[in-house]
Amino acid sequence: MIFRQVGDGRPYPEHGLTQTQWAEISPSQVRLDDLTTTKSQLDLAHLLDDDSTYFGDLFAHVVSWEGQMYLEDGLHRALRAALQQRHMLHARVHAIGRTR
Repeated sequence: MIFRQVGDGRPYPEHGLTQTQWAEISPSQVRLDDLTTTKSQLDLAHLLDDDSTYFGDLFAHVVSWEGQMYLEDGLHRALRAALQQRHMLHARVHAIGRTR
């Protein structure tokens, strides 16, 4: 299995971070198999949206909440890493509440 779990939706509370605030978080490496996705499908319309990391941020966005790590944005980057047989992904991790 590539990811810990494939989810559909964000189970964590709204964090309200802007793209500028995400950019202030230093990237770190996370294991793909520690991530739960918040999308079950890669949507081309969302991928090409102005808020997507596809055109903007070079790093995926991960939210750490209640001991779980959720891939909020950057599914395309995570899939590319998996296809290249890499187990790690560089991501910006924002912690809400308790962290691991």
